[in-house]
Amino acid sequence: MSENNTPGIGAKGSSTAVRERVRENVDAVQTAVPPSIGTAGTSAAVERRRAVAEQHRAAIAAKKRALKIARGKKTYDTVKRFCDVVGSLAGLIVLSPVFLIISLLIVFERSGKRVFFKQRRLGMGGKPIYIYKFRTMIDNAEDVRRWLNKEQLAQYYSEYKVEEDPRVTKVGKFLRRTGLDELPQLVNILKGELSIVGPRPIQESETALYGKDKALLLSIRPGLTGYWQAYCSGDTTYTNRKRQRMEIHYVLHRNLLWDIKICFATFGAIVRKAKRGQ
Repeated sequence: MSENNTPGIGAKGSSTAVRERVRENVDAVQTAVPPSIGTAGTSAAVERRRAVAEQHRAAIAAKKRALKIARGKKTYDTVKRFCDVVGSLAGLIVLSPVFLIISLLIVFERSGKRVFFKQRRLGMGGKPIYIYKFRTMIDNAEDVRRWLNKEQLAQYYSEYKVEEDPRVTKVGKFLRRTGLDELPQLVNILKGELSIVGPRPIQESETALYGKDKALLLSIRPGLTGYWQAYCSGDTTYTNRKRQRMEIHYVLHRNLLWDIKICFATFGAIVRKAKRGQ
């Protein structure tokens, strides 16, 4: 008689042996399962996921509250827009001789073909706009790698500005010291793209520096001047996030009295800057 070695098919008692082997295999598998995959590990993972979800919901709720605060000042926004229209129109009329003189200075310097310069920025709601300035740099200044050294390039890419920029012309240095290069933005204000006071109009690449506060920053019109421009110091930079905090603080707490104070503070900052020769 041949011997059958297949479990569960052979002689009497083979079924019992199979059941014992199955039980041993199950015990071995359970012993081999690490605790992190067991019940305790599963509970901990669920708790972690629940905590992350709660943080995410809290962040969204905080963002919605902030946006509601920023957009919930309709009376203020209406009055401010009226002031923007009247102020920009009056400024363009009164300062028209200054526009003519600056234009002639730029032409006579022969540092480039254009008198005005326009730059793409983001307006309210993230809508692309073009802000106007008197040209303060030589032609082809956008080719930064041609004109800036390694240290200047690092500052340009981190702060979007360069100290002692070699691209700036002699007339341009004077215009920047006095803030006169910004005067053409009165046209942007009249068009409703800018306000007299607001956050600095930023480039699209700068939005990443504001993280979750991007929508909040772009919920109002950017400004010709603002809290950051009027009150910033040498250590107010993107790198240490002081600039971001100042801009968001203005968006959340802006009011007409503060706007007036910022306008006066801006004149003071320009005077101090002119005295330092910057």
